[in-house]
Amino acid sequence: MKILDGKKLAIELKEEIEQEVKQIISKGGKPPHLAAILVGNDGASETYVASKVKSCKQVGFESSMLRFDEDITEKELLETVHKLNKDTKVDGFIVQLPLPKHINENKIIEAIAPEKDVDGFHPVNVGRMLIGLPAFISATPAGIMEMLKRYNIDTQGKHCVVVGRSNIVGKPMSILMAQKNEFANATVTMCHSRTKNMAEITRTADILIVALGSAEFIKADMVKKGAVVIDVGITRVKSDKTKSGWKLKGDVDFDEVAPKCSYITPVPGGVGPLTIVSLLRNTLLASEKKIYK
Repeated sequence: MKILDGKKLAIELKEEIEQEVKQIISKGGKPPHLAAILVGNDGASETYVASKVKSCKQVGFESSMLRFDEDITEKELLETVHKLNKDTKVDGFIVQLPLPKHINENKIIEAIAPEKDVDGFHPVNVGRMLIGLPAFISATPAGIMEMLKRYNIDTQGKHCVVVGRSNIVGKPMSILMAQKNEFANATVTMCHSRTKNMAEITRTADILIVALGSAEFIKADMVKKGAVVIDVGITRVKSDKTKSGWKLKGDVDFDEVAPKCSYITPVPGGVGPLTIVSLLRNTLLASEKKIYK
């Protein structure tokens, strides 16, 4: 069993991005600029956006954060999105989800200019990805694809089972794994909350990608010996063994499942660090105008 070390890989990828930024600046260009819109005071969102800002600084990006109270109106938020669309100093931006219930998330996502949609959530980017055109791909699936590539994991003709059907991870992941390229070409099955006999299906997976948000859902008897297991889930559970009183758990019962795997991602330190790196990569592409010419 080998660990797919996302933390180590993220450091390497950040160094590569940093070198590309230095080359841009040496040729008289400006550093890429990522902006983030944060609404309300959700703890997880605060932490995630702060990590993005920190990562931007590490690789030489400019960054800005626009904070709004939870009672901001949908109209006011849309106006902010339109301003960022027109701001030539900003190469790409994200609207941190989730948003307050009185705001229609889809309406906000669709208002973002596709060429600045570095989260890869806009229907235009999703559609372009679906038919194999250059697109901004949502950060977590993009990070997983990069991990498979960097660890040289054979995906050709393998059976890949994706557990979860979210627009952010499950659906794009299933599309990417089925595409015609070197680190895909898999036969893909998607499972979700209505799937019957899920364990029977997951046991047939050569590559198992789990994005449910249900702590330690996948047990050893649900995994094929020698499988590659990628755990996207991250859930805070109470623990009397940590100073914070909380512990992060993945969707896979790591201690049970790891001995059966050829490769497995830990939680934390697996997929998570690559998500932010993928966002940086998309922002770099946006600044270079390589997707939408």
